[in-house]
Amino acid sequence: MPAEPATTKGFEPPVMITPDPGIEYPAALFEQGIEGKVVLRLFVDTAGRLIPESTRVAESSGFPALDSAAVSAVPGFTFAPGRNNGTPVATLFLQPIHFRHPPRGGTTP
Repeated sequence: MPAEPATTKGFEPPVMITPDPGIEYPAALFEQGIEGKVVLRLFVDTAGRLIPESTRVAESSGFPALDSAAVSAVPGFTFAPGRNNGTPVATLFLQPIHFRHPPRGGTTP
C-alpha cells in the first residue's frame, strides 16, 4: 500500500460513484447548528473496491461525533478506481466529507 496519496502527472484519483452515500448527520450536532469537515484517508484496489481496514481520519472536524459518522458511512461508499495514464491502479487518497445544514448544502462526500 502506498504511504502517501498519489499526485503524479497522468494520475486520476478514484471517483465516488455512490448515488447516495448514506452519511448520517449526528442529530444532536445538527440541532445545535454545528458543521464541520472530516477528511478520510481511504484505499481502493484496482477494481475500485474499498479496503475497509485502511480507513483513517486524516483530518478531524474537531467533533468526534462527526468524525465517527463519516467513518461509519465508509462501507456504503463505492468508487471507480484511480487511473494512471488510463490504467486502473490501487490508490491511497483523501476524501473530504462536509457536514452542512440543508440550507447550506447538507452532507457531501
